Amino acid sequence: MELLFVALGGAILGLAARYSLPRRHSYGSALVPAIGTGVAVVMWVGLTWLGWPWDGGWIWVVSLVAAGLASAATALVIGPRRERADAALFERLARPGTAPRRA
Repeated sequence: MELLFVALGGAILGLAARYSLPRRHSYGSALVPAIGTGVAVVMWVGLTWLGWPWDGGWIWVVSLVAAGLASAATALVIGPRRERADAALFERLARPGTAPRRA
């Protein structure tokens, strides 16, 4: 049951990161929350395997902080990279006769 709660917490932190950080128009609406959920669940299971008690406070803190940081980092990295890739694709498609030569 706790795994469900930590997954929900990771999803909520991912949603918060998606809607509070810029450039959210450049990636899908489920990407950042899914990453937050996945990181929270993997951290929780890993810490449980290491022997951390599931009813302790630190397992919650570490799992949810890792999920929040991973969500924010993902949103901050993907947005600019996607915009650069879209601009490069637009430039390539805008000039159809000038394909770049590969050596």
